[in-house]
Amino acid sequence: MPIRDTLTPLTNSRTLSRVAIYSTLMGMYALLAIWKEHTRYADFADFPAQIHAALTLVLGWLLVFRTNAAYTRWWEARTLWGSLVNASRNLSAKLFHLVDLPEESRRRMEKLIIAFPRALRDHLRRQPCDRETAKLLDDSEAGAHTPAAIVTRLYAELGRLKSERIVDANELRLIDVELRTMLDVCGACERILNTRIVRSYRTFARQCIALDLATFPWGIVESFRWWTVPLTMITAYFLFGLETVAEHIEEPFGFDEDDLDLDALCRGIETSVTQITNSASGRTRPLAETPV
Repeated sequence: MPIRDTLTPLTNSRTLSRVAIYSTLMGMYALLAIWKEHTRYADFADFPAQIHAALTLVLGWLLVFRTNAAYTRWWEARTLWGSLVNASRNLSAKLFHLVDLPEESRRRMEKLIIAFPRALRDHLRRQPCDRETAKLLDDSEAGAHTPAAIVTRLYAELGRLKSERIVDANELRLIDVELRTMLDVCGACERILNTRIVRSYRTFARQCIALDLATFPWGIVESFRWWTVPLTMITAYFLFGLETVAEHIEEPFGFDEDDLDLDALCRGIETSVTQITNSASGRTRPLAETPV
């Protein structure tokens, strides 16, 4: 419903609730401009309304670029995790249907494939890996670069199978494509995580917002009187909101409500890999819906 989607987030969303509080404080600040109009200082701190036309033009350029740059990072991260979903499925299908693996190797590699997205999720959130993943690795591997350690284990397992002539060179080349994709996704996600938007640009955008909002009520109070308060609150709400959302989606791997739902993606990959493994061993079950 339009009303539910418009008004409910103000109470349910931590981000928008915080923005609403900031805009309310700006409304209280606007009361100073109204109070000034009823004192002998009515002519003090009057700003021509035209100054906001120039400020709005500059601010619009800054915020458009800021928001677009942040959303581009968020969407690239989502695309990378979509590639990881596909690579995990393709790797499972190739390993468990193309190659006649021993049951022990099949189960070990299934666990490693499922563990990779979970390890990458924890790595991007700068958290230690979960217990299930740690059980698959040595202590030294679990404490280092866990996603790389898991892929290394997969390569080591494939090398052993190749030496036993269970996997031939052509099959290994096909499987290697998906393993390289997994590491490429990891590296690209690390680039997004470790390379923030230039600090100077973020500072310029915030300075411009602060200057615009600081002068806004004083420039319109003579024309709008008591309407200055709601107009200031509305303007502040959208300016603060754009900057806050841009800051959140700039780093899309955390726990904020606007970040990627990495937990759901990990569960989806686990469901897909398990279904492919079971179908290869003759134990089929329906494939749950998986985000791509």
